[in-house]
Amino acid sequence: MEEIKFNQIGVSFKGSGSYVPDQILTNEEISQKVDTSDEWIKSRTGISERRISRVEDNVADMGYKAALTAIEMANWDIKTIDLIVLATSTPNDLFGSAPSIQAKLGASNAVAFDLTAACSGFLFALITTSQFLKAGNFKRALVVGADQLSSFVDWNDRRSCILFGDGAGALAIEATNEFDNFIGFDMRTDGERGCFLNLPSKNNEDSIIDNIQFLSGGFSPIQMNGQEVYKFAVKEVPIILDKLFKKTNYSSDKVDWLILHQANQRILDSVGDRLRIPKEKILSNLEKYGNTSAATIPLMIDEAIRNHSIKQNDIIATSGFGAGLSWGAALIKWG
Repeated sequence: MEEIKFNQIGVSFKGSGSYVPDQILTNEEISQKVDTSDEWIKSRTGISERRISRVEDNVADMGYKAALTAIEMANWDIKTIDLIVLATSTPNDLFGSAPSIQAKLGASNAVAFDLTAACSGFLFALITTSQFLKAGNFKRALVVGADQLSSFVDWNDRRSCILFGDGAGALAIEATNEFDNFIGFDMRTDGERGCFLNLPSKNNEDSIIDNIQFLSGGFSPIQMNGQEVYKFAVKEVPIILDKLFKKTNYSSDKVDWLILHQANQRILDSVGDRLRIPKEKILSNLEKYGNTSAATIPLMIDEAIRNHSIKQNDIIATSGFGAGLSWGAALIKWG
């Protein structure tokens, strides 16, 4: 059978969705576990509370719930979805959790796979998916970001346990031959600095028989050099966004909203200052959710759409950054 290609040149944004667990862990409650305080955490990160998955929750369940709300906003027939890309670093199945989301949705005509790029994951997945649509092989796609970082946090490490939470977000995007609302993007990786933030494997030596040894699989908790990650983000994110503005013939004053990976409020403020973007244009919800890795950007987009901050044809500059080290930027028009 001859492959069918759609005649299309661009991407449009049709819907958004999100999901967060109902368990709330406040700064005051964390201070009962480690030597810290609400004032100390808020002054250094901007975070007041975060959501923690219950033991029966997992990434596939969270991603499914976020994806379903995005589909409902887009008003799609689920059978018309061609592609599902899940950005996650914490799949409940190491072989991939996107197929579980596909099955839960009943999206039997969609191909589904995972993409791992930590806190840059959603942005990288959005860029990847948009290229599939523009190539003409798919018409409708879901981009999902979901992470359950609570499972990989050392809850006795007061430097890192204050930062992370769980959640999921999703965007429904569609190919079109009328316009292109995916204006431009850029992506970067520097593995030389990857040691600043990682979730390394933890392998125990064992033997199958006397002379055949192997390493049993497992993972250590998140390891992070917060000072170096901060310096990396406040330097590289403004540079990549500024280059993207120049490449697309835009400027920061034409941007309606700046949506960054929600890692630390001081990073958001610093990037905004360097790009001369007013604080009222910088969207932030990390006070309520903390750093949910691949979920932060779609979670913020969905919240801003549902509270009517983001409107049709608004220009959004967005950047994801984190482990790898990896970072990227995209410029989109909503709708």
